[in-house]
Amino acid sequence: MVFSSLSFLFLFLPILLVIYFIAKGKYKNYILLFFSLIFYSWGEPKYVFLMIISILLNYFFALRIEKENNKKIVLIISIFTNLGLLFYFKYWNFFSSNLNSLFHISLKRIENVLPIGISFYTFQELSYLIDVYRKKIKAQKNIFILGTYIAFFPQLIAGPIVRYKDIEKQLKKRIHSMDKFCDGARRFIIGFSKKIIIANNVAIVSDCIFSQITDLGFTMIVIGTIAFSIQIYYDFSGYSDMTIGLAKMFGFEIKENFNYPYSAISIKDFWKRWHISLSSWFKEYVYIPLGGNRVNKIKLIRNILIVWILTGLWHGANWNYIIWGLYYAMMILIENGISKYINRIPILIKWVVTFILINIGWLIFKVENIYQLKIIIKNIITLKRYSFLDFMWSNYNVINYFIFIIIGIIFMFPITKYFKKYETKYMYCIIRDIVLIILLCISICSLINNSYNPFLYFRF
Repeated sequence: MVFSSLSFLFLFLPILLVIYFIAKGKYKNYILLFFSLIFYSWGEPKYVFLMIISILLNYFFALRIEKENNKKIVLIISIFTNLGLLFYFKYWNFFSSNLNSLFHISLKRIENVLPIGISFYTFQELSYLIDVYRKKIKAQKNIFILGTYIAFFPQLIAGPIVRYKDIEKQLKKRIHSMDKFCDGARRFIIGFSKKIIIANNVAIVSDCIFSQITDLGFTMIVIGTIAFSIQIYYDFSGYSDMTIGLAKMFGFEIKENFNYPYSAISIKDFWKRWHISLSSWFKEYVYIPLGGNRVNKIKLIRNILIVWILTGLWHGANWNYIIWGLYYAMMILIENGISKYINRIPILIKWVVTFILINIGWLIFKVENIYQLKIIIKNIITLKRYSFLDFMWSNYNVINYFIFIIIGIIFMFPITKYFKKYETKYMYCIIRDIVLIILLCISICSLINNSYNPFLYFRF
């Protein structure tokens, strides 16, 4: 699906751009919607019908919410419908298998493949319906414009989660210019390079280490976890950059989804920087409606637990994701409890501690099941010996990819901000664009030569 989607994009994007910029007014949205549906169906044709049904359902739900006297009932029905589809495709097998084990029954599994990006576009639809109910926006009367919002191809299959109220005006009218188009193209190349050059190569190290999970010692667990933390950052932030860049090429301004999260000096700070669209979604549509932090301590703990269990489940139907969510709930509760002491700690120590805690979280996130997590914990406690040299002896070819870990570590900090003062300099712009063209060529060649191109967030 990943290679198929990217190959389709590179094959047909130039054609789309030509047709798009020739078209006038409202026809631009029709073209984007048509292309988005074709793009989505390129890898999995059958699920494009689910997408179309979802657009139709939410179009009529929003109109009824706006007109009905019993708005709350319609909203509840619409939320259950959207979550019901998400539950059926993503969570039924997880819950049925657990119920079967617990009550010794035999609920049948669903053999369907998970529709790509269903968690992302479901949350976009829910935010749209809730905002119509709250009268923050008006229901969109043009189904093609709503369809463009839901199915917009740059962010359709891996986010970020775009809220309708943030791009409502842009869907009707947006500014196009050559400068904006070029800025978008540059941003796309940066994201594409982050994904193909760094994330894919670091993934080889991470996957190789964790494929030998029963033998892992403490040193290799640390190296593997750091490699995975770099992989998932460049994988997802790379896709977010590609999304923002592509959207800008078509005149849309989409909010940032990452802000150098590994520079964070606390867990709260990390979640203000990592996957910002998801964090803000849960804050606005779950945490605040539950009462936020304007409640007593017991309810505050409840609110935090609910948000983080749901955050874990959003990422996947597996117990390790629930544990991962509970882990962050616990970290935030501890931070709240010692907040008055944290300010006294030097920033460097706060950063080191935060980075360690984040990597512990990624270790929980990386494992495929509870059994693997138990093995890793056991190997750490018993100080199982499987040294870096032993690993290299068995996997000597992997050493070539460690350079990408170093590159990833360097660029996960905001060092590029120091070059912004040169952006008005003509020579700097020439050199920057030459470097970007070289990166694009390297990335395309790498994409063609390697079949290993996993997008981690496609599965959500």
